[in-house]
Amino acid sequence: MRNLNNVPKVIMESKSIGHSINYKWTKKKINQLLDPIEGNEDLEETLMQINHKGSIGLTAALLEWVYWRFTGYSQAINDTQKRIEALWCSINNREQTNPLLFDTDFEIPATGSVNGALWIALMNVRMIDARYRKGSYFLQNDLVGLVLLARHITPKKKKFDNWFAQTIINLTHSHPNLYKNDVLDETDEAVYDSSNEPLICREFFFDEKFEYSVEASENAIHGFIGNLNLKANSFLNFPKKAS
Repeated sequence: MRNLNNVPKVIMESKSIGHSINYKWTKKKINQLLDPIEGNEDLEETLMQINHKGSIGLTAALLEWVYWRFTGYSQAINDTQKRIEALWCSINNREQTNPLLFDTDFEIPATGSVNGALWIALMNVRMIDARYRKGSYFLQNDLVGLVLLARHITPKKKKFDNWFAQTIINLTHSHPNLYKNDVLDETDEAVYDSSNEPLICREFFFDEKFEYSVEASENAIHGFIGNLNLKANSFLNFPKKAS
């Protein structure tokens, strides 16, 4: 799975690709996704069990669910693909990526069932990326809305639910949050250093045959990065090789 041209089997089985846009997209649903914490405290607590690099990997995987759902429906898909690539690169070294800025004026054009859903997804990703760069102890909170959105737009929700449940089990074992039981500084001024956390790769989320180990993850993510067109993605900031 060395590039995003390969559709994950579970996403294919969820009937996401090419399916009609038949989910509800009302003002109430939009507001629920824009302010998702209330009523989803259990999900928030579940996500707090995962460390930072595990959370960024989950962010990239969830954004891929969104990406494949809207392939063929929106011109913003290519930009979404570049953001997914950048998320994986930031797990390896966030200094090699640029901030995933999106709608810096916060215009909130979330009314369209396709572009509106994409807006919410990309805004969530922007906030997660910002917290990751800052080293926020509350990084995981911003994943709640992305999880809910990815599930809402997926035609076969049971497929998503089973995938998400197993993914969380795997993540809590391989990438546990070491500060999950600490009393956190509510001002969000404290800085957490995730640089020593083990890497995680795309295969962890989408390849049933992948057997996790730190070495296997490192090899896989380096293979993924090695197949990228670094010049074609403005979110990547790799040092230029000496000529």
